[in-house]
Amino acid sequence: MDKLILSKELVMHYIGITTKAFEKATPLAKKNSKDEENLKSMLRMAKDYMNDAKYFLENDDLLRAYGAINYSHAWIDAGVRIGLLDGHGDDVLFTLP
Repeated sequence: MDKLILSKELVMHYIGITTKAFEKATPLAKKNSKDEENLKSMLRMAKDYMNDAKYFLENDDLLRAYGAINYSHAWIDAGVRIGLLDGHGDDVLFTLP
């Protein structure tokens, strides 16, 4: 069994995947103001974790960078899963509903 070796390249790979998810996922029509508020909050969390990942990567804190980028992607994926974002049928980047 191969072991995962945490490296800058691996973290940058996942930053790239999450960047693709940000670009692909688009907001669906808002059902109500609560949905709009929730989507805004989720996207803010995803962006903040992305920025954290980049900060940690720049400071050679690979473990925190890896964790942060996975949290970022999870927020976007959750938005797709619960129907606030459209994943456009991409079952590689997202866990589709």
